[in-house]
Amino acid sequence: MSQHITCFDCGTVNRVPAERLTAHPKCGTCGAKLVEPKVHEIDTATLRKAELKDTLPLLVDFWAPWCGPCRAMAPEFAKAAQALAPQARLAKVNTQVHGDASQRYGIRGIPLLILFRGGHEVGRLTGARPAAEIEAFVRQNGQRRAS
Repeated sequence: MSQHITCFDCGTVNRVPAERLTAHPKCGTCGAKLVEPKVHEIDTATLRKAELKDTLPLLVDFWAPWCGPCRAMAPEFAKAAQALAPQARLAKVNTQVHGDASQRYGIRGIPLLILFRGGHEVGRLTGARPAAEIEAFVRQNGQRRAS
């Protein structure tokens, strides 16, 4: 079975065989690594494409630089990215720069984590969380299908 994964650098949707996820797959268009144990800063256009096309779970942290809890959670989010790769990818959207995210995703407060899979939102987690809680949230909800 293949996974569809949107490149965070160029926006191309790539098809990657599931057994190749641990082999550091690269984008067929730009050569960027598709599945890395780190957090990527993305814009809302890239998020929208990944949200709709990706079959690999994608956890997005909606944050802003002025938000103390967001800044405090950043190292924990990075730890979770290391622990969850290649079963899931983690990204951040700066709501101060991408103000359209708040309305599109119904964001009432930050930090807010939203988990997407297969074109659907499958879960939300509000507030700053330690890495272990973030990992557990993705593991519990990453295989769910949205209703």
